[in-house]
Amino acid sequence: MPDAEGRVRIGILGAAQIAPAALVTPAKDNADVVVTTVAARDPSRAQAFAGKHHIPRVHDSYEALIADPDVDAVYIPLPNGLHGRWTRAALTAGKHVLCEKPFTANAAEARDIAELAAASDRVVMEAFHYRYHPCALRAEEIINSGELGTLRQVDVAFCFPLPKFSDIRYNYSLAGGATMDAGCYAVHMLRTFGGATPEVVQARAKLRDRMVDRAMTARLRFPGGHVGSLRCSMWSTDLLRISLRVTGDRGELYVLNPLAPHLFHRFSIRSGSGRRVEKFNCRPTYAYQLDAFAAAVLRGGPVLTPPEDAIETMTVIDSIYRAAGLPIREPS
Repeated sequence: MPDAEGRVRIGILGAAQIAPAALVTPAKDNADVVVTTVAARDPSRAQAFAGKHHIPRVHDSYEALIADPDVDAVYIPLPNGLHGRWTRAALTAGKHVLCEKPFTANAAEARDIAELAAASDRVVMEAFHYRYHPCALRAEEIINSGELGTLRQVDVAFCFPLPKFSDIRYNYSLAGGATMDAGCYAVHMLRTFGGATPEVVQARAKLRDRMVDRAMTARLRFPGGHVGSLRCSMWSTDLLRISLRVTGDRGELYVLNPLAPHLFHRFSIRSGSGRRVEKFNCRPTYAYQLDAFAAAVLRGGPVLTPPEDAIETMTVIDSIYRAAGLPIREPS
């Protein structure tokens, strides 16, 4: 149950770098939530994180945090390969879950978690924060309106530089790889703005080692006949590229930085009505995501990124790895 003020009490598993931007900061301006506790493998790190971010309590283990009766929901920003294990544990303990992307290590694990979530009355949300921002909602609205005509092609790129090869995102045993880290956004955007789950036609990886991709390109085909392309990387000649292009037979939508439009963006439409540019406010994507999570927990609001959605995303990711001749990721 929420606290005396009607707020969702959230605990954080792991003192991850993403946690301040994704949860702690937006929670300060959200009357529906409060971050009450954190746990980390290294208790001293959890203590330091709690002190820096004014979190009142620290648990000495993930298990203790999940068992805490004064925690209503758990935020999971752990390495990819641990997402499924701790989402399962949180659900079993009766907690709501906000889990960082990718939801699980592979599609089979996503199905298992989805079944567990469906059998509960808990909210489970995959943290594709871009999906809750007005930029994404407006892009979806334009595509569905028919302004672009019949869809022909959807192209998504998400490339950023991560030259520190000791980073956990390059670790196969932790379900790492460019397609898991950056590519999961691109796959999700392809599905969201392409209107369906596509089939992988071809994929090619650039390798960090024999099992881990530092970059990936893929061609895809949607059930409706339109096609898609994906480009993602953590280290390649495309040092920084984050974009979405949706082409129809009567127009085109282009979005520069659909991932974090609050930082910078360009949203342009070319159609029979002419050319125009639309702008969005600077409120962070994470704030909109937290709004949606709290509304779902407290008032039964909609979840745009539920476990069933994650199964489709992970199915495409698994297919990309297989098409590129790489093994799918496994739970840690």
